[in-house]
Amino acid sequence: MKVLVADDNPDTRQLIKDIVLATGHEVITAYDGPGALRTAQTQMPDLVILDVNMPGMTGFDVCAQLKSDEKTNFIPILILTALSDVEHRIFGLDQGADDYLGKPFNPRELMARVETRLRAKSESDELRKTQQVIRKTFERFVAPSVVQQLLQNPTQVKLGGKLQEVTVMFADMEGFTAISERTDPETLLSILNEYHALIVSMIQQSHGTVDKFLGDGVMALFNTPLPQEDHALYAVETALTMRAALNDFHQRLEPLYRMGINVGIHTGMAVVGNVGTADIMDFTAVGDTVNIASRLQGLCTNSQILISIQTYERVRDRIVARPIGHLNVKNRTEAVMTYEVLDWS
Repeated sequence: MKVLVADDNPDTRQLIKDIVLATGHEVITAYDGPGALRTAQTQMPDLVILDVNMPGMTGFDVCAQLKSDEKTNFIPILILTALSDVEHRIFGLDQGADDYLGKPFNPRELMARVETRLRAKSESDELRKTQQVIRKTFERFVAPSVVQQLLQNPTQVKLGGKLQEVTVMFADMEGFTAISERTDPETLLSILNEYHALIVSMIQQSHGTVDKFLGDGVMALFNTPLPQEDHALYAVETALTMRAALNDFHQRLEPLYRMGINVGIHTGMAVVGNVGTADIMDFTAVGDTVNIASRLQGLCTNSQILISIQTYERVRDRIVARPIGHLNVKNRTEAVMTYEVLDWS
C-alpha cells in the first residue's frame, strides 16, 4: 500500500520514510503543505502522515481540504506533530484527522498505528467496492428503500450466485407486434416506454426487482436481493394492481395503443446472482422456474394472470382463482397445473 509522508524537516521526513518502508509499504513524500495536498490528490495514497507546521499551508488546512473533497475524504490521515497538547489534538480531529501522534514518537508505536490505519483502509475499500457493485446492480431496478437497506448491510446479498426459492413474474403487452407494424419507430418507442414505466412502478411498489426488459416484456424477481416471506403474494399483488391500473392508464392513449398486459407467475428454486463476464454482468435468475413463468405468460390472452400451483398454494387464501388444469408448456415434458387469478378474495 502507498503512504504519503509530508514533513518540512528532511531528517524527520527520512526517519518516518524508513519506518514505513520497514513495514513493507511504498512511500511518497512532500516537504510543504501545497505539495502534500497536490500529491495526495494526484497519487491517491492509502494513508497520509502529516506534520502541522509546514511552509505554504498547515497540516490542519491540508487535512481539512482532503476531508472536504469526496474524491479524497476516504484517505485516512495521521497527524504527527510536536503540537501534541490536548487543544491541538482536538482541533486536528475536528479537521477530520483519523489519528494523532505527538513528537518525539516511538518508532514501534508509529509502525503499529500505520498498520492499524492501513488495515482499516483496506477494509473500508472492500466495503466501498461492494457498495458500488450494489448500486450499479440494483439502483435502477429496485425501490430506493431496498438499495438503502443493501448499502447499510451489504452482506445481505450474495452477488456470486446461490440456489434459492424465488417467485418469477413475466409481464408482456398483448398485440404489440401487430401495432409495431403500423406505427413509426419514434412513436412506438414512446408508447413502449410508457407501458414499461407503469409496469416497473408496480413491481417496485410491491417490493419486486426488475430483472430485465425483453422487447415489450418485463421479467421481475421476488424474494431477492432481500428475503421476503410473502414473495409469491407480492408478485400476484403486482399483477392485480397493474391490471387494475390499466383502465385509467389507457385514457391517456389513443385507442390503437390500448394494449392488455398478460402475466405469468411461478414459484420455485433458481440460481440467483450475477451472470455474465467481468465487464458486463446482470443480476438475474436462471433455471426451470424462470422458464415456467415465461411459458405461462406466453399462454395468456386478454390480460390474464396465470400462476402455477406452487404459487397458488402460497396465496390461495388471499385471492379468487379458477383452476385451468394441467397445461403443457414448451420444452418441458411435465405439464404445469395452472390457475387463473381473477381478483382478491
